[in-house]
Amino acid sequence: MIVMDEIPAMAGPEPVDAAVPDKLFFRIGEVSQIVGVEPYVLRYWESEFRGLSPKKSSSGQRMFRRKDVELLLEIKRLLYDLKFTVEGARRALSERSGSKRVIKHTDNGPKQGSLFSAANVLPEIRQELAAILKLLDSDLRIGTDEIP
Repeated sequence: MIVMDEIPAMAGPEPVDAAVPDKLFFRIGEVSQIVGVEPYVLRYWESEFRGLSPKKSSSGQRMFRRKDVELLLEIKRLLYDLKFTVEGARRALSERSGSKRVIKHTDNGPKQGSLFSAANVLPEIRQELAAILKLLDSDLRIGTDEIP
């Protein structure tokens, strides 16, 4: 767990860069220049950080608000300057905001417990492998005109 006081650079939000114009909405190209990353990186971050939710115009173009740009600048600082992983940046943003709205939980499929019925499956796996070896061994003997 990250304690904010242990990392001086994370003690509070950084001041918003003066390069962020005072506008209501920004297109992805503008945001890309302000943040200093390619548009595809912004789209990836949008899929990884739930707090990023740019509205789409009638033509389907992403329209970022100032708070989105500020969040993107903070994400870039965590990932590039402080060398956080994406998961670590999610946690840091979550702890800082005090809410879970920034965290995006991904379902990585079924858990191991749901795949196997028994708590200790090794004996069952060993039995299955022994049965397979026995079948293979008997097939090899049949191929050499030996009767098992």
